[in-house]
Amino acid sequence: MAAAWPSGSCAPEAVTVRLFGVLWFISVTTGPWGAVATSAGGEESLKCEDLKVGQYICKDPKINEATQEPVNCTNYTAHVSCFPAPNITCKDSSGNETHFTGNEVGFFKPISCRNVNGYSYKVAVALSLFLGWLGADRFYLGYPALGLLKFCTVGFCGIGSLIDFILISMQIVGPSDGSSYIIDYYGTRLTRLSITNETFRKTQLYP
Repeated sequence: MAAAWPSGSCAPEAVTVRLFGVLWFISVTTGPWGAVATSAGGEESLKCEDLKVGQYICKDPKINEATQEPVNCTNYTAHVSCFPAPNITCKDSSGNETHFTGNEVGFFKPISCRNVNGYSYKVAVALSLFLGWLGADRFYLGYPALGLLKFCTVGFCGIGSLIDFILISMQIVGPSDGSSYIIDYYGTRLTRLSITNETFRKTQLYP
């Protein structure tokens, strides 16, 4: 004979229903639905600089004719104006939530630029090609000792002049002060790729 539940206790069905109710409440308040419900009341607007590619367009930088670098280049960084796409709502650079129509500046995107100090790439290549055997290229780039040595040895009998012409043409040898050549902003610039701790490394798969 089955034992009877005490009169002061709940039936097994009632205990099960209450247990499921508690579990449902916990899942709703802590799960994805709870997150949606919580964020619906206090969600902050997206910042314009966090927009994805395709949701904004940036203008080309204004180039300084003398340096061939963006006019606002400071510490190897310049900024360009970016316009969110129409019907995008986000916080602009001033922190104001704005509904954009495509004509308003939403944020300023940083771009890289170079430090130049008056050394022209075209002049360096021309000196190396025509007067490299006299060391004119090395004098121009700020290497007087090597320039004098090339002058006294007639460009190391032509071999040193040829090597310097190749190195300068490939932008491997640059000005002695560490600055970059003045090259047309949309010209034939050499971009060096380097690996740092932040470089993404794809896992190699071997057969």
